[in-house]
Amino acid sequence: MRLELRGQWMVNLKVEPQDGQALRDEYAEITPGYHMNKRHWVSVRAGEALSRRFVRELVVDSYRLVLEKLPRSVRPVDPETYGG
Repeated sequence: MRLELRGQWMVNLKVEPQDGQALRDEYAEITPGYHMNKRHWVSVRAGEALSRRFVRELVVDSYRLVLEKLPRSVRPVDPETYGG
């Protein structure tokens, strides 16, 4: 989910709870998920501290976590092998 808040674009991404806390502690551009469950979601804003590669990894990991919660019969790809 991409959204704009106060003139800044951001994306909400799903994370493992322990990873989310570590990411929020390390990067000012990563905050608790805007209008989402703060334990499982983070909001990511563009910033110099975040490389494209790192953001891509966050997106792929988020997609995998979302896929894992879907019934196997409707998963478009296998979360274990996607993006690897």
